[in-house]
Amino acid sequence: MEEKQKNKRKWLIVLLLLLALGGIGAYFLTREAPKPVSMISGDFLPDNKDAKEISDAELKKMAQQKVDHSKFNMVIAPEATFETGDKAGELIIQNPAHNAYPVNVEITRNDTGDLIYTSGAIQPGYEVKEAKLEEKLSKGDYPATAKFSLYDDKTKEKKGEVAAKITIHVKN
Repeated sequence: MEEKQKNKRKWLIVLLLLLALGGIGAYFLTREAPKPVSMISGDFLPDNKDAKEISDAELKKMAQQKVDHSKFNMVIAPEATFETGDKAGELIIQNPAHNAYPVNVEITRNDTGDLIYTSGAIQPGYEVKEAKLEEKLSKGDYPATAKFSLYDDKTKEKKGEVAAKITIHVKN
């Protein structure tokens, strides 16, 4: 009888081993394969997501816009005429609409350096046709320099200057 119990124990152990092996096999057959997890660290550049290369046409367009913003055409009549030195006279200054910046024009006498006229801001597309001098001038011709100062309309920072010669004529 002892032999029968030994055989039962052996078969019970074999059965338990088979059940354990079957359970382990079933686990490996039914489990999902691990999925890789992507991690982005602040120390590494992530892969490209939405960015696309700028086309040659777009690069040319951007370059042209920079050139357009850097161009400036000044328009001022070479002579300004005033009937008397203390009244408004004909002084033609234009800031063409295609210019990128507003301007301020200051006219100074070449002989004394005195400031005789300041326009204030002239926006692109605006003009001055008539003005009064800030200094009363007697009859005569006055060689002068008109300095155009260009300003960024948003930041109000000066972007550059150009100058032109002008003659102020006072008739009486």
